[in-house]
Amino acid sequence: MPKRFRLTRRFPVSMTEDGYRRLKKFAAEAGLDEGEALSFLFENFDSIIDEDTFGHRLRIFNSELEARKK
Repeated sequence: MPKRFRLTRRFPVSMTEDGYRRLKKFAAEAGLDEGEALSFLFENFDSIIDEDTFGHRLRIFNSELEARKK
């Protein structure tokens, strides 16, 4: 029996413009709304990410984060 899709949490989110544009593009291509797209990404996170590059990309993002907030 398939899982019932129920939105159980709502939370305020801050996103970069680039991240939001990419989320909207992905959601549109997949035929989902933004919340459904985020749910899909996080429910399938381990099979989606490339473990070889994830740590490196995260370090780059963190190093640029403060500058991007200004």
